[in-house]
Amino acid sequence: MKKIIKVGNLEIGNGHIFIQSMTNTKTSDVKNTIEQILNLEKYGCEIIRVAVKDQDDALAIKQIKEQIHIPLVADIHFDYKLALLAIENGVNKIRINPGNMPKEHVKEIVEACKRNNIPIRIGVNSGSLSPDIIKQYGVTAEGLVQEAIREIKLLEKFDFTNIVLSLKATDIKTFIEANRQISKLYDYPLHIGLTESGTVTSGNIRSSYAIGTLLNEGIGDTIRVSLTGNPLNEVVSAKEILKIFNKYSGATLISCPTCGRTEYNMEKLVAKLEPIILNFPKPVKIAIMGCIVNGIGEGKEADLGIAGGKNKAVIFKKGEIIKTVYEENLLDEFLIELNKL
Repeated sequence: MKKIIKVGNLEIGNGHIFIQSMTNTKTSDVKNTIEQILNLEKYGCEIIRVAVKDQDDALAIKQIKEQIHIPLVADIHFDYKLALLAIENGVNKIRINPGNMPKEHVKEIVEACKRNNIPIRIGVNSGSLSPDIIKQYGVTAEGLVQEAIREIKLLEKFDFTNIVLSLKATDIKTFIEANRQISKLYDYPLHIGLTESGTVTSGNIRSSYAIGTLLNEGIGDTIRVSLTGNPLNEVVSAKEILKIFNKYSGATLISCPTCGRTEYNMEKLVAKLEPIILNFPKPVKIAIMGCIVNGIGEGKEADLGIAGGKNKAVIFKKGEIIKTVYEENLLDEFLIELNKL
């Protein structure tokens, strides 16, 4: 039975897989950090992590918490005093890295988390394993697991079990195997995701395979698709991965790759529709197709779709044409039909 850990008002480990991301603003830049988090919320982010590199970052947490609506996680490395200050300012979870947090300071973090009923995420990373672990195991799945076990035992020694685990690696095989192993040993919730997975293109491909493999085996309670650039892309990608495994009930957008038969600006239309459909609350399938030749047939299972013609297109439901529309009116007419679903 999975142990349930509360992070703010969320229960991690209850079967729902929560989408997480991380801001790329300077945390002490309160205005821009809040703005980014609120945008991430709109796109479906459910937990947000911020880097706490100095005292100003830790102090900013109080103001940030007052204006956002999802749990806030403080990412702490090296300096335990920053963890204590983040806790004092109302953070919902502390992430520490066993490879760079001196053991003599962990107890103080634990005691502060106990007083405030805040969980600790043990964030093991292949890029910062302890030197003795590397010497004995190398940068391997076994090395990540042993690092996690050592930290778990330390926290449990302090009578602390309010724990979330995370074993991350850049290498896909190492990542998958480490999470398989740790999931068999402990019932603490698991946060999964490749670290430094890459760009929107390469990172999505690698993350889809790595995260998807574990989700298919029932492993993972929160996910982050770590991508270079705007964190909004991380949330969009996470939702799409979860939809594949029926772990997210939002709308799905399918679109054809286009070819020489396409005679309307389908790419522009899809770009406008994607953020709208992404946040559409019902579990419907939307198909945007380039032409009528194959469009309606290939999209006939869609709840609503478009198949293009020359400067115009047809709108169809479940393969049945309901109207023909000139291109300049296509978006507005389609949104009218979408809102009827």
